[in-house]
Amino acid sequence: MWLVMNKALRAIQKYALGRLQQAGLGESDFLVLEVLLHKGPLPVNTIGPKVNLTPGSISVAVDRLFSKGLVSRVESAEDRRIRIVALTPTGKELIVPIFRKHAADIRRVFAGVPPNQLRQLEKGLRTVGRHAAELRLNEEQKKNEPVQRAGT
Repeated sequence: MWLVMNKALRAIQKYALGRLQQAGLGESDFLVLEVLLHKGPLPVNTIGPKVNLTPGSISVAVDRLFSKGLVSRVESAEDRRIRIVALTPTGKELIVPIFRKHAADIRRVFAGVPPNQLRQLEKGLRTVGRHAAELRLNEEQKKNEPVQRAGT
């Protein structure tokens, strides 16, 4: 199962990322622009977990997008320590057609899968993903529990 899943994911990524690179975007830049397109302005510290980037990587990506004029950064009105990142009109103009092409590419990848199987696959992957996250959280909690010594 693991090998089949990994092989499929790598093939999809190779295809999709190649198409994004043709459009002039790297993966992390695309992920940030895409989440801002669909979720709207967000605090920089909430973008990273949504797109699976570390705090350092998200900062570098936002700095790069900011320097290109694709995103803006403003201090939160409620907490000046928080920076809100938003698409600029130039950023939106760039990401909208790229995302449309990307969505069409993904539809092409799954074109051979009947719609009912595709819905089942999506539901199954969500279930597996949530369960794996719960297992990891449980293991992390166990690591942080104090060790009890015999006789105490």
